[in-house]
Amino acid sequence: MTKKVVVMGGGTGTFPVVAALKCVAPTQIDLSTIIAVSDSGGSTGKIRDEFGFQPVGDLRQSLAALAERENEQWIRKILLYRFNKGIWLRGHNLGNLILTALQDMTGNTTQAMEIAEKVFRLEGKVIPVTEDNVNLQIEYEDGSVVVGEHTLDQKIKNPKRIRQIKLIPKAQISPVAAGAIINADVIIIGPGDYYASLMSTLIPDGTKQVFQKSKAKIVYIVNLMTRLTQTHGMTAADHVLGIEKAIGKSVDTILLNSEEIPSPILAWYGKEQEYPVIDDLLEDKRVVRAPLLSDEVYQQSATDTAHRSLLRHDKHKLNIALKKILDK
Repeated sequence: MTKKVVVMGGGTGTFPVVAALKCVAPTQIDLSTIIAVSDSGGSTGKIRDEFGFQPVGDLRQSLAALAERENEQWIRKILLYRFNKGIWLRGHNLGNLILTALQDMTGNTTQAMEIAEKVFRLEGKVIPVTEDNVNLQIEYEDGSVVVGEHTLDQKIKNPKRIRQIKLIPKAQISPVAAGAIINADVIIIGPGDYYASLMSTLIPDGTKQVFQKSKAKIVYIVNLMTRLTQTHGMTAADHVLGIEKAIGKSVDTILLNSEEIPSPILAWYGKEQEYPVIDDLLEDKRVVRAPLLSDEVYQQSATDTAHRSLLRHDKHKLNIALKKILDK
């Protein structure tokens, strides 16, 4: 029996999740991803400023994650290719340019994604969470307010705790995204930047109401590390509590990494004041612990100015863990 599975978040974090699910037999999974569209940094931000369309960086990564078969490797390479030479194109991503052209031709991001899926013959859907062109507004506990997701990438020494985030102007969940959530059998949230990717996907107007109508089982994948500008000092329980408050209901399964992080990686993150998320859910029976670390350390391109995590979840290990969860 085919299960309708929805993955929610941002491009980088959800990439290994989508790739893991693509490794499951295609007849078993009807896969959709619902993606945040409040990005304002890097190549995406520059294109957004010039053309005025919704940002496509996370959407493009989710498309690339759908291209997991051996005969689709060049599709993935095309979507992820970043120009490292020249003046005007240096630092830009080819996939971003292709999707921006489709936005320009259709005037609609959702339609642009549907056409891209057909052109590249990809099985699965990538859906922007809202059709509104929005920015992220961050309000801190000291009362200060900043606008722009890119501000969360700025270097700081003394972290401020985030009180809340908003999308400005106010945004409504898209009908396509709402339909996917209502009809889903399983919804997987995360991993990814807690506020910039996950929360910004969960806060458009109408999202909480849609979750109330959905009978889907909800899986939350907890991040491996804290992020200085977003989740400094937050434990696994803090992460879960925030997600549940956003969707207005409890999650059914919490997936946590059980592998020890190598000391050199911990040392690098320590210099950035970022640390493993503390597992304080020891008595919570919803928790599934599994080895999830990727053996590969991410190497960031010199022309890629966005913040990237060195440590990632491994798609093959996620495949094993998620298959067990889906088979229950």
